Amino acid sequence: MDYFGPHIFGYLIALIHALGSIAAIHAVLTVRTAQGSIAWALSLIFIPYLTLIPYLVFGRSTFDGYIKARRQANEQMRLAISELNWRPWVEEALTARASSAYASLRAMPKLGRMPCLANNEVELLVNGSATFNAIFQAIEQAREAVLIQFFIIHDDRLGQRLRDLLLKKAAEGVPIYLLYDRIGSHALPHAYVQALRDGGVEVKAFATRSGWLNRFQVNFRNHRKIVVVDGVVGFVGGHNVGDEYMGEKPPLAPWRDTHVKVRGPVVACMQESFAEDWFWAARTLPPLILPDEYPADGVLCQLLASGPADAYETCSLFFVEAIHAATQRVWITSPYFVPDEAVFAALRLAVLRGVDVRLLLPSRPDHRIVYAASSLYAFEAVRAGVRVFRYRPGFLHQKVVLIDSEISAIGSANLDNRSFRLNFEVMLLTVDSDFAAAVEHMLNEDFALSDEVAKGESREIHRLQQVGMRIARLISPIL
Repeated sequence: MDYFGPHIFGYLIALIHALGSIAAIHAVLTVRTAQGSIAWALSLIFIPYLTLIPYLVFGRSTFDGYIKARRQANEQMRLAISELNWRPWVEEALTARASSAYASLRAMPKLGRMPCLANNEVELLVNGSATFNAIFQAIEQAREAVLIQFFIIHDDRLGQRLRDLLLKKAAEGVPIYLLYDRIGSHALPHAYVQALRDGGVEVKAFATRSGWLNRFQVNFRNHRKIVVVDGVVGFVGGHNVGDEYMGEKPPLAPWRDTHVKVRGPVVACMQESFAEDWFWAARTLPPLILPDEYPADGVLCQLLASGPADAYETCSLFFVEAIHAATQRVWITSPYFVPDEAVFAALRLAVLRGVDVRLLLPSRPDHRIVYAASSLYAFEAVRAGVRVFRYRPGFLHQKVVLIDSEISAIGSANLDNRSFRLNFEVMLLTVDSDFAAAVEHMLNEDFALSDEVAKGESREIHRLQQVGMRIARLISPIL
């Protein structure tokens, strides 16, 4: 036994290094960024004992299993929609092509898998009370079907209000489909879900499915927030279901967030995005509902659904394209600012073009490591001429982009690597001067409650804090 021990130990070390070398080759071939590819490859070759398992979890940026499921879902959706009246929907897409403002986003028609559609009605919902009052009112009036998707659902007062309302509508015979992310909602009790299922609500968790490879893909999260009622009205934005999103939970209260209520042809795109995610979780499709007619006039909207199953880095490229399109201003709010090189370069170039570039970030951290990395990038942005503001009253969680005087986007995507490459996200792009003016008014009120970061502020940071920020920046690609 003593004779074989050292040999077995040696074989084990050799096996680990062989697997590390194979994984390093895989990283070089598949990791999307050069920095990430080099970092993974070197660490897998020299310290595979520490990095092999983390690579299985964090190393992949393409969700292969979901790509296959999307193809299957699309085949079934083509059959499901063959009997629906898509003529008005197609007409709205053709009308949208006439917009000069939308034409400035030249890559957007190909970047987004869904078309820009005319004649939508949009309403800005500022903070939790306005958002959930509107959502609950719409669900209360539901007659045909309710589709609900959130990253986080808590079993607290707001979560229980949602549960009770869904049980009530299910008892009335309305089909209810509820989808939540298993990682984001890890604290949701089984009793909460079981009560909904017992009451007739279809409930699924978005998670990596069974299989040797998929079981390691826990780094992929579905961060989308979508509600669609009767195929007529939809909601999208930054809120999740929890008391903190109502501004009722210290220490981050009052919570600052934004949602959008929309009616019109773009609601069909929201159903399509939900259907793909539901198909991954359930291998069946929810009902697809198209109204016989749409509003007579309204605004241009495009739903941009992005994620690790896309052929492109859709989310990152969306921000790059939006920033490059700006000629007067680009205002962006995000709880996290950990940009990639392309987005940071686009911001710097916009400053050099004379564009009013502003970032609105939180002054309080909800994740300290992310906040540290974000602060370092914020100081660099200020030195590049970007005006950076810290929202003072509470935690700022909204994800809003305002370009010039007509283009705005509101949804779930943050300015960080996780949203760019790892999360399933959704943004609602709107092209309309009146709605952009409403967004401008909202952001100006936020700026009035914020402190601008001065150019010399970074020099006042303690040396030890600066070291911590730089360490946080090194690991920012997996934050």
